[in-house]
Amino acid sequence: MISISNLNKTYNKGRTNEINALHNVDLDITAREFVVIVGSNGSGKSTLLNCIAGSVLPTSGQIFIDGAEVTSLPDYTRSRWVARVFQSPLAGTAPDLSILDNFRLASLRTSSKKLSTGITASFKREVQDKISSLGMGLENNINQQMGTLSGGQRQALTLLMSVMDNCQLLLLDEPTAALDPRSAVVVMETADKLIKDYGLTALLITHNMKEAFQYGNRIIQMSEGRIIRDLSQQQKSALLHTDIYEWFG
Repeated sequence: MISISNLNKTYNKGRTNEINALHNVDLDITAREFVVIVGSNGSGKSTLLNCIAGSVLPTSGQIFIDGAEVTSLPDYTRSRWVARVFQSPLAGTAPDLSILDNFRLASLRTSSKKLSTGITASFKREVQDKISSLGMGLENNINQQMGTLSGGQRQALTLLMSVMDNCQLLLLDEPTAALDPRSAVVVMETADKLIKDYGLTALLITHNMKEAFQYGNRIIQMSEGRIIRDLSQQQKSALLHTDIYEWFG
C-alpha cells in the first residue's frame, strides 16, 4: 500500500538554521496494516506523516501509495487515497456549519462539486446511522452547529467523516492529545473499529505508550529522523512482559 524509499527532508536548506528532519527513510506498509509511530519531539514522525499526506514535500526520495508515485503531488491531489485526522479537534470540521452539512462536505471531498449536489433523505439517514454507532446521542441533533460540540465529540465525528468518501489510507496525527482521558478512549475505540470495518491502512502518531501497545499490529520508533525500531505484532506482544517505557527510552 505504501512504499517509501530513501526519503529525506531538510528544512531551511543552506541556512544557519538548517534542520535535517528525515534521513534516508525506507518503509513499506502493506494494505490493512495499522502502524503506530512513536518517538520524542523532533524525532521526525510528524514530518514523515506530513510527507505521506503531501502537506510537506520531501527534499529527495520516493513515495508510492497503492502503486502510484505521489512524491511531488500536493495533499489535495492525494485525497483520493488519503484521509487525515489532526491533533486539534478544531482542524477537521467547519464550526459554523451543522453536523449534517459537515458530513455532506466530507462525502464530496474527492468528487466534483455541483450545485445540484444536495442533502437527500437517504443521505440524512445514512449520517444518522453512522453517528448513532458512537453512542453519544448526536444522531438526533444533526442540525446542531459543529462548533457547539465538545472536542471529543468533534474528533469522533471527524473520524466518521474521514471515511465518507471511501479513502484507503487513514493518517491519525495524535488524535487524542488534546482530549480528556474518557474522550480519548472513545476516539481511539472508534478509530480502531472504523479501520477494521472498512479494511483501511492506518498510521497513528502517539506519545501515549498505552495506545501504542493497545492498538495497531506494528510499532515503529523514530529518533533523529531515522527509523530505529520496527516491531511486528509478535514482537510487540512479547514486550508487554517487559518494562516497555524503559525499552523505548
